[in-house]
Parts: sequence; C-alpha cells; structure tokens
Amino acid sequence: MKTSWKAIVPIAVVIVLALLPAPAGLAQHAWYFFAIFAGVIVGLMFEPLPGGAIGLIGVTVVTVLARFVLYSPAELAKAGFNPVNAALTWALSGFSNSTVWLIFGAFMFALGYEKTGLGKRIALVLIKLMGRRTLTLGYAIAAADTILAPFTPSNTARSGGTIYPVIRHLPELYDSRPDDPSARRIGSYIMWVAIAVTTITSSMFVTAMAPNLLAIELARKTAHVDISWMQWFVAFAPVGILLLIATPLLAYWLYPPEIKASGKVPAWAAQELAKLGALTLREVTLAILVVLALLLWIFGADYVNATTVALIVIALMLVTRVVAWDDIVKHSAAWNTLTWFATLVALADGINRVGFVKWFAESIAQHMGGLSPTVAMLALVAVFFLIHYMFASITAHVTAVLPVMLAVGSTIPGLPMQQYVMLLCLTLGIMGIVSPYATGPSPVYYGSGYLPAADYWRLGAIFGVIFLAALLIIGTPWLFAIH
Repeated sequence: MKTSWKAIVPIAVVIVLALLPAPAGLAQHAWYFFAIFAGVIVGLMFEPLPGGAIGLIGVTVVTVLARFVLYSPAELAKAGFNPVNAALTWALSGFSNSTVWLIFGAFMFALGYEKTGLGKRIALVLIKLMGRRTLTLGYAIAAADTILAPFTPSNTARSGGTIYPVIRHLPELYDSRPDDPSARRIGSYIMWVAIAVTTITSSMFVTAMAPNLLAIELARKTAHVDISWMQWFVAFAPVGILLLIATPLLAYWLYPPEIKASGKVPAWAAQELAKLGALTLREVTLAILVVLALLLWIFGADYVNATTVALIVIALMLVTRVVAWDDIVKHSAAWNTLTWFATLVALADGINRVGFVKWFAESIAQHMGGLSPTVAMLALVAVFFLIHYMFASITAHVTAVLPVMLAVGSTIPGLPMQQYVMLLCLTLGIMGIVSPYATGPSPVYYGSGYLPAADYWRLGAIFGVIFLAALLIIGTPWLFAIH
C-alpha cells in the first residue's frame, strides 16, 4: 500500500524537532514532549487517520517514552517514583474527565434528533412558515440552527447533517443550479447564510460545538477560570443575538440573491412535512428530555453536575426507547470524539506540566511591554482569531494555541483574566467563517457548488472582520459590565 504524504509529514515534524537543540531556558525533556505534541497537531490538521486514532497514538508514544519526554531528571530521581505507572495514569486521565463525557453525552442528544426526525421537522416547519421571501428564508435557516444548537455539539452534524440536507433541495425549485451562473439566483445566498449562522450559534452555546467544552477544561486547568453553561451564554448573547439578526440581512446586501420572493419553498416544505406525518411519541419525548436538560444546565448547576445531567438524559432516552443501545454502540463519531478529546486533554495537560507553556508564555510576554493591559488583551484575542487561517480543525486550534495564549495573558500585569479567557473562548465558533476549511461544515457548503472559491474567501474575510469586530467592540464592554 502506498504511504500517504499526510502520514509522513507528522512523523517528519516529530523527528526534525526532536533533533534540534532545546531553546534556551527550556528543559530537554520538555522540548521532546513538544516535538510529539506538534506532530499530533499536524496529524490533526492533515488527518491521515481519524482524530481519535491520532490522539491515541500520540498519548501512547509519550507513555512509552515517558522517562525521556514527560518527567524531568529530578522527578525520576525521587525515591519510590515509578514512571511506568505514573505515565499510564497520566495517559488515561482524559477518560475520567467530566467535560469529555459531557461532549459524548451531547452527541447522544444529536443522535436522538436524527433517529426521531425531530431536527428535520423543526427545520421544515420554519421553512414552511418563513420561506415565502428569500430574506425570511434566511431567517428561517438561522432560527432552525439556533433551536438545534444547544443540544448538538457538532456543527457538522447540526448544519452539515441536518440543515444542509433540507436546504439543498430549495435552489432547484427556482432553477438555481450548482456550478452554474444560475447559482446566484438563490442557492448561493442560502448556502452562505447557513454556514455563517452555524458559526454564530457555535459561539453562542457552550454545547453547540465540542471544542467549546474542551476550551472550558483547558481554561480551568491553565488559567483557573471556571465557566458555566449560563455564564457562556450570557457573555455572548448580546453579540450573538445581534449577529443572528444581522447576518441574513448582511448576506442579502453583500451577496444578494436574484430571486427575492416565491411561494414554491413553503409549498415544498409542506409536502415534506406531510411525508413525515404527525408528531410521534418519540419526538415529543425527546423534546421534553432536551428541555429538561437545558433547564438543569441553566438553573441546576448548584445541585447537579452538567455531565451528570447529560448522563441522566441519556439513561432516560434509553428507558423511553428514544434511542436504542445498539444506536449508541454503533455511533462511531461519538466514540471517536470521546477518544479524541480524552487524549487531547491528556496531551494538553502534559505540555503544561513539562513547563513548555510557561516558557513560551514568558518569551512572548517580553514583547508585549509598553502596551496597556486592555490593548494587549484585545491584540492577543485578534491574533488568536486570525491564526485560525492556519488550521482546518477548531479542535486542533484549541489544543495547540489556547493554553499558550492563556499562559501569555497570565504573565501580563493587570490583564483582566476573566474577561480575557471568555473572549478567547467565544471566538471559537465565529472563527469558523474565515475559510472553506475552517470548521466541520465548511467543506459541505463549499462543495455544494453554490459558493465559488473566490466568493467564499472574500465573504469569509468580510464576515470574519464583522464577527470579530462585533465581539471586541460589543462583547468586551459587556464582559466588564457583568464581571
């Protein structure tokens, strides 16, 4: 079998970095760990294997080489210290992390939407009600994504797997064809609104995108800042609500459809709803369960852990036959994500514990002198956002860059860490707008044939600037007001 260059590059990165001398001020074992960590990140970017497999391989390599990459000579010299057992405990620590299991639980919610058909029904109802005019159709798409977002931790599943299959039928009703000049009749507008609004909802709800939950865990470990579901929502709500209201209209102005109104879309949605039939008992049951979860996440934090809530709802979904155990066992994406995030949590903890993050942060902080704490904070947030042009995975971005940016902020005297941490975390969804590969559903819409490359890059830059500016200009003073 021919070896893919995508598999060779991560290995080459590890070898090249390991052969280089450690930078001044950094221990040799920490540099070796960074070499392996960098190889994992490159592997996540190129994906020669699924993300979970790459993370597992990275953790395994570190565990085997723990004497040389995870522990300093002083730690190894301690009486009674067993690096073999300690390394295994470290490697498996991510699987006992509550945030990792919350991510898994949220995937089960999405599975319920898929198996019952409730997600598709919600999208069709909104299109039937609001689809007569192209602009209100854009708002229907935004509303459908917003309703599904709190319970769908994968924007790929939510937008690419639920919204896109519904809306992809709409352009052809107007003779708007992919890879054709007719795409601009209505198809281009619909597709751009769909990808734009899912990046906004991904920032609005902590459970709308799995990397958000990973970011919370890294923020807790690195910056000692805890963020609840409600704190996250309140922090982004003024920005998110404004952007959700503005985005369909901005797209209408900046990327205008040729067709402004028609009765075909609501008629088609009505036909599709008729095919679905009446609301089923399983759909009603699921709706009750997800509302229960949402209420407990918002109001029950003092009484029950968010992960426990997810596990309770999963158990009730099984008892009420909303999903079957076989459905859960066969949900490969959820198990892949569980392994992926469990190993990434361990690796992120490792790069922090060997001292690499502290060393790098202190090196960067030396160049931030002379800036006021607030200016430095805004500059770092902007850099964090723009760096995403280099990444095809928000998870990889979070794992590689967030701990470093958090550590840099902690070294700047007077920098408001609570607000800084929140701003960094809230960029994660909206940064997915910048490129055709920036977030999971991006390739789906880019590959639809309705968004030519030149249009995608241009609109991504324009909306990226708008989204970032809204967060910094509106979100920053709001965060200072509520904290």
